[in-house]
Amino acid sequence: MGEFGEKTTTCGTICLKYLLFTFNCCCWLAGLAVMAVGIWTLALKSDYISLLASGTYLATAYILVVAGVVVMVTGVLGCCATFKERRDLLRLYFILLLIIFLLEIIAGVLAYVYYQQLNAELKENLKDTMTKRYHQLGHEGVTSAVDKLQQEFHCCGSNNSQDWRDSEWIRSGEAGGRVVPDSCCKTVVAGCGQRDHASNIYKVEGGCITKLETFIQEHLRIIGAVGLGIACVQVFGMIFTCCLYKSLKLEHY
Repeated sequence: MGEFGEKTTTCGTICLKYLLFTFNCCCWLAGLAVMAVGIWTLALKSDYISLLASGTYLATAYILVVAGVVVMVTGVLGCCATFKERRDLLRLYFILLLIIFLLEIIAGVLAYVYYQQLNAELKENLKDTMTKRYHQLGHEGVTSAVDKLQQEFHCCGSNNSQDWRDSEWIRSGEAGGRVVPDSCCKTVVAGCGQRDHASNIYKVEGGCITKLETFIQEHLRIIGAVGLGIACVQVFGMIFTCCLYKSLKLEHY
Protein backbone atom coordinates (compact mmCIF):
# COMPACT_ATOMS: atom_id res chain seq x y z
CA MET A 1 0.00 0.00 0.00
CA GLY A 2 2.88 2.34 0.87
CA GLU A 3 4.61 1.51 -2.42
CA PHE A 4 1.41 2.24 -4.39
CA GLY A 5 1.05 5.59 -2.56
CA GLU A 6 4.68 6.42 -3.38
CA LYS A 7 4.16 5.70 -7.09
CA THR A 8 0.94 7.75 -7.14
CA THR A 9 2.69 10.70 -5.52
CA THR A 10 5.61 10.45 -7.96
CA CYS A 11 3.29 10.31 -10.98
CA GLY A 12 1.36 13.30 -9.64
CA THR A 13 4.61 15.21 -9.14
CA ILE A 14 5.78 14.44 -12.69
CA CYS A 15 2.45 15.61 -14.11
CA LEU A 16 2.66 18.83 -12.09
CA LYS A 17 6.24 19.39 -13.25
CA TYR A 18 5.27 19.16 -16.90
CA LEU A 19 2.21 21.32 -16.35
CA LEU A 20 4.36 23.96 -14.68
CA PHE A 21 6.99 23.68 -17.43
CA THR A 22 4.31 24.24 -20.09
CA PHE A 23 2.98 27.17 -18.09
CA ASN A 24 6.50 28.66 -17.89
CA CYS A 25 6.94 28.43 -21.65
CA CYS A 26 3.59 30.16 -22.18
CA CYS A 27 4.52 32.64 -19.45
CA TRP A 28 7.78 33.52 -21.20
CA LEU A 29 5.94 34.20 -24.46
CA ALA A 30 3.28 36.18 -22.59
CA GLY A 31 6.03 38.24 -20.93
CA LEU A 32 7.48 38.99 -24.35
CA ALA A 33 4.03 40.07 -25.57
CA VAL A 34 3.42 42.28 -22.50
CA MET A 35 6.82 43.94 -22.87
CA ALA A 36 6.17 44.44 -26.60
CA VAL A 37 2.85 46.19 -25.89
CA GLY A 38 4.56 48.46 -23.36
CA ILE A 39 7.42 49.34 -25.72
CA TRP A 40 4.97 49.79 -28.62
CA THR A 41 3.01 52.27 -26.50
CA LEU A 42 6.13 54.19 -25.46
CA ALA A 43 7.87 54.20 -28.84
CA LEU A 44 5.06 54.54 -31.36
CA LYS A 45 1.99 55.75 -29.50
CA SER A 46 3.46 58.33 -27.14
CA ASP A 47 3.46 61.34 -29.51
CA TYR A 48 0.59 62.96 -27.65
CA ILE A 49 1.79 62.37 -24.07
CA SER A 50 2.97 66.00 -23.85
CA LEU A 51 -0.67 67.08 -24.38
CA LEU A 52 -1.88 65.14 -21.34
CA ALA A 53 -1.90 66.70 -17.87
CA SER A 54 -1.68 63.34 -16.11
CA GLY A 55 1.20 60.86 -16.30
CA THR A 56 -1.10 57.85 -15.86
CA TYR A 57 -1.03 56.82 -19.53
CA LEU A 58 2.78 56.78 -19.50
CA ALA A 59 2.87 54.99 -16.12
CA THR A 60 0.71 52.09 -17.37
CA ALA A 61 3.06 51.57 -20.32
CA TYR A 62 6.14 51.52 -18.07
CA ILE A 63 4.45 49.06 -15.70
CA LEU A 64 3.80 46.72 -18.65
CA VAL A 65 7.46 46.88 -19.73
CA VAL A 66 8.68 46.12 -16.19
CA ALA A 67 6.10 43.35 -15.74
CA GLY A 68 7.09 41.82 -19.10
CA VAL A 69 10.77 41.69 -18.12
CA VAL A 70 9.94 40.18 -14.72
CA VAL A 71 7.66 37.58 -16.36
CA MET A 72 10.44 36.46 -18.73
CA VAL A 73 13.02 36.19 -15.92
CA THR A 74 10.48 34.40 -13.75
CA GLY A 75 9.80 31.89 -16.54
CA VAL A 76 13.47 30.84 -16.56
CA LEU A 77 13.53 30.62 -12.76
CA GLY A 78 10.32 28.57 -12.83
CA CYS A 79 11.90 25.99 -15.16
CA CYS A 80 14.94 25.66 -12.87
CA ALA A 81 12.77 25.35 -9.76
CA THR A 82 10.52 22.77 -11.43
CA PHE A 83 13.15 20.34 -12.71
CA LYS A 84 15.58 20.70 -9.83
CA GLU A 85 12.63 20.16 -7.45
CA ARG A 86 13.94 22.79 -5.06
CA ARG A 87 11.30 24.09 -2.71
CA ASP A 88 13.25 27.27 -1.87
CA LEU A 89 13.25 28.20 -5.58
CA LEU A 90 9.56 27.36 -5.81
CA ARG A 91 8.88 29.75 -2.92
CA LEU A 92 10.81 32.50 -4.70
CA TYR A 93 9.01 31.66 -7.95
CA PHE A 94 5.63 31.95 -6.23
CA ILE A 95 6.58 35.36 -4.75
CA LEU A 96 7.63 36.63 -8.21
CA LEU A 97 4.37 35.38 -9.72
CA LEU A 98 2.50 37.26 -7.01
CA ILE A 99 4.47 40.44 -7.76
CA ILE A 100 3.72 40.10 -11.49
CA PHE A 101 0.05 39.52 -10.68
CA LEU A 102 -0.06 42.72 -8.61
CA LEU A 103 1.80 44.74 -11.28
CA GLU A 104 -0.60 43.61 -13.99
CA ILE A 105 -3.63 44.33 -11.82
CA ILE A 106 -2.26 47.82 -11.09
CA ALA A 107 -1.70 48.45 -14.82
CA GLY A 108 -5.19 47.24 -15.67
CA VAL A 109 -6.85 49.27 -12.92
CA LEU A 110 -4.87 52.41 -13.83
CA ALA A 111 -5.89 52.02 -17.47
CA TYR A 112 -9.55 51.58 -16.48
CA VAL A 113 -9.56 54.54 -14.05
CA TYR A 114 -7.80 56.83 -16.52
CA TYR A 115 -10.20 55.70 -19.24
CA GLN A 116 -13.04 57.05 -17.11
CA GLN A 117 -11.26 60.32 -16.28
CA LEU A 118 -9.83 61.08 -19.71
CA ASN A 119 -12.76 63.10 -21.05
CA ALA A 120 -12.81 65.44 -18.03
CA GLU A 121 -9.02 65.88 -18.13
CA LEU A 122 -8.96 66.77 -21.83
CA LYS A 123 -11.86 69.21 -21.49
CA GLU A 124 -10.13 70.89 -18.59
CA ASN A 125 -6.56 71.05 -19.89
CA LEU A 126 -6.21 70.49 -23.65
CA LYS A 127 -7.26 73.97 -24.79
CA ASP A 128 -4.91 75.67 -22.31
CA THR A 129 -2.05 73.40 -23.32
CA MET A 130 -2.57 74.11 -27.01
CA THR A 131 -3.08 77.87 -26.74
CA LYS A 132 -0.51 78.66 -24.03
CA ARG A 133 2.36 76.34 -25.00
CA TYR A 134 2.17 76.12 -28.79
CA HIS A 135 5.27 77.70 -30.37
CA GLN A 136 6.53 78.76 -26.95
CA LEU A 137 10.18 78.43 -25.93
CA GLY A 138 10.82 75.20 -24.03
CA HIS A 139 7.62 73.55 -25.28
CA GLU A 140 8.84 72.22 -28.63
CA GLY A 141 7.35 68.80 -27.80
CA VAL A 142 3.88 70.34 -27.44
CA THR A 143 4.26 72.22 -30.74
CA SER A 144 5.25 69.04 -32.56
CA ALA A 145 2.45 67.04 -30.90
CA VAL A 146 -0.20 69.67 -31.77
CA ASP A 147 0.92 69.85 -35.41
CA LYS A 148 0.88 66.07 -35.72
CA LEU A 149 -2.50 65.84 -33.96
CA GLN A 150 -4.15 68.35 -36.30
CA GLN A 151 -2.68 66.82 -39.44
CA GLU A 152 -3.19 63.15 -38.51
CA PHE A 153 -6.77 63.55 -37.29
CA HIS A 154 -7.81 66.33 -39.69
CA CYS A 155 -8.91 68.72 -36.93
CA CYS A 156 -8.16 72.28 -35.84
CA GLY A 157 -8.15 73.55 -32.26
CA SER A 158 -9.21 71.80 -29.09
CA ASN A 159 -12.95 72.31 -29.60
CA ASN A 160 -12.88 74.21 -32.92
CA SER A 161 -10.67 76.56 -34.93
CA GLN A 162 -11.91 79.55 -32.92
CA ASP A 163 -9.85 78.33 -29.96
CA TRP A 164 -6.72 79.62 -31.69
CA ARG A 165 -7.91 83.21 -31.20
CA ASP A 166 -6.81 82.82 -27.56
CA SER A 167 -3.37 81.50 -28.54
CA GLU A 168 -0.43 83.42 -27.09
CA TRP A 169 1.50 82.68 -30.27
CA ILE A 170 -1.24 84.11 -32.53
CA ARG A 171 -1.69 87.21 -30.35
CA SER A 172 2.04 87.83 -29.99
CA GLY A 173 2.44 88.78 -33.64
CA GLU A 174 5.05 86.05 -34.19
CA ALA A 175 2.48 84.09 -36.19
CA GLY A 176 3.05 86.28 -39.26
CA GLY A 177 -0.62 87.12 -39.82
CA ARG A 178 -1.84 83.55 -39.28
CA VAL A 179 -5.15 83.05 -37.50
CA VAL A 180 -4.54 79.31 -37.07
CA PRO A 181 -1.37 77.17 -37.31
CA ASP A 182 -0.45 75.91 -40.77
CA SER A 183 -1.08 72.36 -39.52
CA CYS A 184 -4.83 73.17 -39.56
CA CYS A 185 -4.71 73.45 -43.36
CA LYS A 186 -5.94 70.72 -45.67
CA THR A 187 -2.90 71.35 -47.84
CA VAL A 188 0.01 72.53 -45.72
CA VAL A 189 2.12 75.31 -47.22
CA ALA A 190 3.94 78.11 -45.44
CA GLY A 191 1.49 80.81 -44.35
CA CYS A 192 -1.66 78.86 -45.28
CA GLY A 193 -2.98 79.47 -41.73
CA GLN A 194 -3.71 83.10 -42.61
CA ARG A 195 -7.13 82.06 -43.94
CA ASP A 196 -9.52 80.07 -41.73
CA HIS A 197 -12.25 79.39 -44.27
CA ALA A 198 -13.72 75.86 -44.32
CA SER A 199 -12.33 75.33 -47.81
CA ASN A 200 -8.81 75.87 -46.49
CA ILE A 201 -8.72 74.37 -42.96
CA TYR A 202 -10.24 71.40 -41.16
CA LYS A 203 -13.45 72.25 -39.35
CA VAL A 204 -14.43 69.05 -37.58
CA GLU A 205 -17.33 68.83 -35.15
CA GLY A 206 -15.95 68.27 -31.65
CA GLY A 207 -12.47 69.46 -32.63
CA CYS A 208 -9.25 67.65 -31.81
CA ILE A 209 -10.39 66.80 -28.27
CA THR A 210 -12.82 64.14 -29.54
CA LYS A 211 -10.23 62.62 -31.87
CA LEU A 212 -7.51 62.51 -29.21
CA GLU A 213 -9.87 61.03 -26.63
CA THR A 214 -10.88 58.20 -28.99
CA PHE A 215 -7.24 57.51 -29.89
CA ILE A 216 -6.06 57.26 -26.27
CA GLN A 217 -9.09 55.28 -25.12
CA GLU A 218 -8.43 52.64 -27.78
CA HIS A 219 -4.90 52.16 -26.47
CA LEU A 220 -6.02 52.17 -22.85
CA ARG A 221 -8.39 49.32 -23.71
CA ILE A 222 -5.47 47.33 -25.13
CA ILE A 223 -3.25 48.06 -22.10
CA GLY A 224 -6.05 47.18 -19.67
CA ALA A 225 -6.97 43.96 -21.47
CA VAL A 226 -3.35 42.79 -21.67
CA GLY A 227 -2.69 43.64 -18.02
CA LEU A 228 -5.77 41.91 -16.62
CA GLY A 229 -5.45 38.98 -19.04
CA ILE A 230 -1.89 38.18 -17.98
CA ALA A 231 -2.86 38.65 -14.31
CA CYS A 232 -5.49 35.91 -14.69
CA VAL A 233 -2.87 33.59 -16.23
CA GLN A 234 -0.58 34.15 -13.22
CA VAL A 235 -3.29 32.77 -10.92
CA PHE A 236 -2.98 29.35 -12.61
CA GLY A 237 0.80 29.51 -12.23
CA MET A 238 0.48 30.18 -8.50
CA ILE A 239 -1.97 27.27 -8.13
CA PHE A 240 0.36 24.85 -10.00
CA THR A 241 3.33 26.05 -7.92
CA CYS A 242 1.48 25.47 -4.64
CA CYS A 243 0.44 21.98 -5.76
CA LEU A 244 4.00 21.03 -6.78
CA TYR A 245 5.43 22.48 -3.56
CA LYS A 246 2.97 20.44 -1.50
CA SER A 247 3.69 17.30 -3.54
CA LEU A 248 7.47 17.65 -3.05
CA LYS A 249 6.95 18.25 0.66
CA LEU A 250 4.95 15.01 0.97
CA GLU A 251 7.65 13.03 -0.89
CA HIS A 252 10.27 14.14 1.62
CA TYR A 253 8.43 12.39 4.43
